[in-house]
Amino acid sequence: ALETLKMFEKKDSRVKSAAATNLSFLYYLGNELAQATNYADLAVNSDRYNPAALTNKGNTVFANGDYEKAAEFYKEALRNDSLCTEALYNLGLAYKKLNRIDEALDFLLKLHAILPNNAQVLYQIASIYEIMEDPNQAIEWLLQLISVVPTDPHVLSKLGKLYDNEGDKSQAFHYYCESYRYFPSNIEVIEWLGAYYID
Repeated sequence: ALETLKMFEKKDSRVKSAAATNLSFLYYLGNELAQATNYADLAVNSDRYNPAALTNKGNTVFANGDYEKAAEFYKEALRNDSLCTEALYNLGLAYKKLNRIDEALDFLLKLHAILPNNAQVLYQIASIYEIMEDPNQAIEWLLQLISVVPTDPHVLSKLGKLYDNEGDKSQAFHYYCESYRYFPSNIEVIEWLGAYYID
């Protein structure tokens, strides 16, 4: 894929931008940030209005820990294409990293309206409500999430933990048992179940 895309580097700016965008993404997936950054820069310079190129550039900046600058690239991508789902999602994550929780929630809820059954979006919204110390909302979103991915042991144990914190031992027991059924090696879940049976 890399070799094929590199052949398009010498073409006109649109084709070059598309090839560089894809090359940047492939290098990013391969965790080669320096190369990903180079191609992201090339893609943005070839076509400043390419939302995928701007999102990739934001991703390389995000990976280097500059969440504020990454957010700027994601916002620019959204100005060029308001339905760029990757930019919306990553902007939500950037604001979460910056501890701008309300803004993170706003962007993730917008994305949820576009992708109502996306497991990652549902998880992030639940996570934000947990940070906001609103366990009832976190539980609501996690329940939506397990309707999409019913066998995820991590989500099931998180539900168990939230119910336990709320004092609902029977629901906590149910979700911890479900989590154990799908992943019997989670020590935290085994400890909770052991303590429950001792009680």
